Amino acid sequence: MRNYNKTLYSLMAILIVYTISFAIFIFYSVTNFAFSDFYKRLDLRRNLAAERFLNGDQAINDRSLNYVESLDNQQDYFIALDAQGRVVKNDGFDMNLWKQVDQEGPVNFKDKNTFFSTKKYQKEGSTYIIGVSAENYFYTHHLIYLRNLLFISLVLGVLFVVVVSLLVKRSFLKPINAIIQEVENIGSENLHLRLSETKDNGVLNKLSRTFNRMLRRIETSFETQKNFISNASHELNTPLTSIIGIADLALSKERTIEEYQKAMTKIIDAAENLEKKTSALLLLARTGYENNSLNFKPVRIDQIIMDADLTVKAINEHFRVKTDFTMLPDDSIRLKVNGSAALLQLAITNLISNACKYSPNHMAYVALGAVEGSVLIFIKDEGIGIPAQELDHIYDPYFRGSNTTNYSGYGIGLPLARNIVLMHDGQITVTSELGSGTTVRIEIPTLKMF
Repeated sequence: MRNYNKTLYSLMAILIVYTISFAIFIFYSVTNFAFSDFYKRLDLRRNLAAERFLNGDQAINDRSLNYVESLDNQQDYFIALDAQGRVVKNDGFDMNLWKQVDQEGPVNFKDKNTFFSTKKYQKEGSTYIIGVSAENYFYTHHLIYLRNLLFISLVLGVLFVVVVSLLVKRSFLKPINAIIQEVENIGSENLHLRLSETKDNGVLNKLSRTFNRMLRRIETSFETQKNFISNASHELNTPLTSIIGIADLALSKERTIEEYQKAMTKIIDAAENLEKKTSALLLLARTGYENNSLNFKPVRIDQIIMDADLTVKAINEHFRVKTDFTMLPDDSIRLKVNGSAALLQLAITNLISNACKYSPNHMAYVALGAVEGSVLIFIKDEGIGIPAQELDHIYDPYFRGSNTTNYSGYGIGLPLARNIVLMHDGQITVTSELGSGTTVRIEIPTLKMF
């Protein structure tokens, strides 16, 4: 902000200096032209005076210059000099101005509002200084008016520059101050808040979009961090308690080899369960912590869906996937996104696996399409659905619906998929009807080609 004010004030100073310089240039140019033009008119009348003094009025009458009008307060001067250059005759010239007269050639000079033109003449061995003086009406009236006009214009111009600059500053700083206010209202307790965005491509709107994307990543990481300890303690407590209980029971008294083997088998099962939950928990945390965007590159969503299809079938041979590619765009470039193929495949594989797992026929329906600027993925099943009152909790790690008690799982797939989609600046929407199935809609921005 300080740099912006410095730049604004510098521009204001430059405009003001330019305006003052321009006014001075105009006044100087007009004044110089007025002086030069008036001196030329004085020179003409000086030559006429010389003709009259040296040759008599008859010489002037024979010329058209005789009709030149007199100037304001015009006076003619005739000064005769002796051989030593001393004044022997002075006809009306103020000798206080004698130092300004060039006794060897023509000269123009000004005394207050009176302008003079003098020149040395030789005739019949005698030397004369002949001159003419007059008041410059343009100088005494018009230039004063021009000076006052330029001064008033200069003051108004400076005021205009200052007012416009302050208005521009206010209009420019208003959206910035609005962004600052919105940012100050965002804290750890309300990371879901976002900066206001518009549809224009201005710099401030791009800044808001970039900041919102950063907030989305921070929110994901913060939520994961906030829930990590509580989730870990809750999910790891059950298998650990089971392992400790089985071991204590086995060691409470002497037992047969078969009983020890059964106890060790139960401990191994509980340990495997613990290992799976630990891996799932760390995977969920890693997607929230790591800045995977550093490794993002162009990937094709259709290829990721086909790879996910093969992965799902490899996980469970009873799972079936029906893929619909009828909505594919003609240009395959529109299917490319900037992202991580491994993470995207992990997210889609989890969603398809859930769709197959919760459907009686183990069938998942996947559709792929594209709209302006985005790739759309639909994953649908005809399974048990999600109770309406529980839809708000589906992204909570380890949350499982009340109607999923007969299905295995850890409640990690949907939160994991959501984290990955958010990392790719995408959106995920889940709609469900109890007993009729669930539909997951994913929208990810396509790769921008420059």
